[in-house]
Amino acid sequence: MITLKQLALELNVSVSTVSKALNNSDEISQDTIERVQNLANKLNYKRNKIALSLKNNRTLTLGVVLPDILNRFYAKVLFGIQKKAEELGYDIITYFSRESIIKEIDYLQIFGSGAVDGVMMAISQETIKKNDFSHIKNLILKDTPLVMFDRITDKISCDKVIIDDFDTIYNEFKSLVSMGRKRIGFITSINSLNVGQYRTNGYRKAFFDCFGKCDDKLILKLSDQSNLSKEDKNLSYSNNVHQSIKNFILNSKGLDAIIAADNLSGVLSINIASQLGINVPDDLSVVGFGDNLISMLSVPRLTTINQHAVKIGERSAELLVNRINEKSSNNSFTTEIISTSTSEGCSK
Repeated sequence: MITLKQLALELNVSVSTVSKALNNSDEISQDTIERVQNLANKLNYKRNKIALSLKNNRTLTLGVVLPDILNRFYAKVLFGIQKKAEELGYDIITYFSRESIIKEIDYLQIFGSGAVDGVMMAISQETIKKNDFSHIKNLILKDTPLVMFDRITDKISCDKVIIDDFDTIYNEFKSLVSMGRKRIGFITSINSLNVGQYRTNGYRKAFFDCFGKCDDKLILKLSDQSNLSKEDKNLSYSNNVHQSIKNFILNSKGLDAIIAADNLSGVLSINIASQLGINVPDDLSVVGFGDNLISMLSVPRLTTINQHAVKIGERSAELLVNRINEKSSNNSFTTEIISTSTSEGCSK
């Protein structure tokens, strides 16, 4: 097994230099970092995590709490977290709250007991509804570094990674107006979440700024699927959503554009409009929010606002490891905003 000492001898540098280079230390030049890491990869050097954890009194493990693994956005965030964690020499332990505050409490207690060096999380829907963040505050009181992403709260002081949901919808609305659209509808199935409320508020503000007032009849709030029983989800929910969107399109006089707060609503809007003989995008522009894969389920393909979920995950892991590695206590936290982009679909 290749050791740090052997790498140091091969490169004619100190063991300390090799160690710092493998950890991308700012104290080492980029040229030296590249030389050390290239040789380490060539010789298949593997760090002894057990020895490192004993030496540094760390687990070299990061905790992750996600609301739902079936949500493609969070699956992609998790991919980014794992990718970056591995690059930085950390393993991850992941739990899924399934939108339950009780499960969230249990998992944070486990992580706060010393099982991990730090935690990343998106808050559960139940936690947001109850406005109860005491379990998260308890984690911080145990000096466990925390990074929140996507679903956050201003009541917790920690590093955060988000997109600007308000401005993203606001700017998309104005983009549609610049194309000549005047009756722009908004469909949301996530209005019970803070991110959903930010998107709705962005729509309302843009409507007001462009046309002097907001027509609430052009806002369709679909039932939140997470509030339904398992038995209802596959049958009544899908039927009700389909009929609600159909009625919305039929009853919204002069409707010439739709912004959907999620991609599934956007895809359904295109498919329903096509069934009604409405040409997309000539007569009706449709823009969704979230995932490029789902956007391909409609004809024409849905234009999508991309949240860059993988980048959110990568940056969350970077911020957490940076916080773990800080030698002195630093109460200055950062909220990093990841820029969105609009994919080149054919529905706008």
